[in-house]
Amino acid sequence: MTASRKTAPPPEPAKTAGPGRPKDLGKRAAILDAASRLFTQSGFDAVSMDQIAAEAGVSKLTVYSHFGDKETLFAEAVKTYCERNLPPLLFEPSPATPLRERLMTIARAFWTMVSGPEAIQGHRILCSPQLAGSPLPAMFWEAGPRRVHEGFAAVLRRRIGMGELAIDDVERAAGQFFALLKGEPHAQLVFGCGDFDPALTDAHLQASVDLFLRAYARGPSHG
Repeated sequence: MTASRKTAPPPEPAKTAGPGRPKDLGKRAAILDAASRLFTQSGFDAVSMDQIAAEAGVSKLTVYSHFGDKETLFAEAVKTYCERNLPPLLFEPSPATPLRERLMTIARAFWTMVSGPEAIQGHRILCSPQLAGSPLPAMFWEAGPRRVHEGFAAVLRRRIGMGELAIDDVERAAGQFFALLKGEPHAQLVFGCGDFDPALTDAHLQASVDLFLRAYARGPSHG
C-alpha cells in the first residue's frame, strides 16, 4: 500500500494593509498633542524632535515625514490649538443671532483660547530673545491670529451689510476688538501675576463688547 501523498496547504492569502490614512491622521494628532504638551512645559528650544517622537509613541522619522522641521510642527500645533478653541464654525453666518450675543460668544471663546496655559507659554516663547529675528513669530501669526482676525472681519462685514454696524476700517476694528478683550487681564497672565475668577473675567469681556458696540453699533444701544 502506497503512502498517501500529503498535499501542501494552500498558501495563505496575503494580508492587506489597512487603510493608511486613518492611522496617519491618528499619528499626526498624537504628534501634535505631544508637541503642544512639551512646548508648554519646557519651551521651544529645550524640546527636541526625539522627545516629541518618544512622547507621541512614534519614530522620529514619522515626526519629520509629517511636519518637516520643529518650526513647522510648532506652527501646526498653534493652528490646531486655535481651531479647537475658535473653530471656523464660530465665524460662519448666523444672521438670526442678536449682534451682542454673537460678539459675546466669540469673545468668550477667544478668551478661553488666549488665557489657556498653552497660549500663555506660546506667547512667552515668541517674546524670548532666542527667537528674535527667527521665522517662527511670522509662522505663528499666519497659523493662528491671522485666521482668527480674518474670520472675525468677515463677521463684521456681514453685520455691516445687515445695517447693524457702521465701520469704515473693518481690519482695524477687528484688531481693536481682540485688543480690548485681552486688555490688562491678559498682560497680567503673561507676567504671571494674574488669576481671575470666572465672574470677573466675564465682566471684563462684557464691558469690552459693550465698549466696541458703543463705538460701532448703529441704532438703539446694544449695551
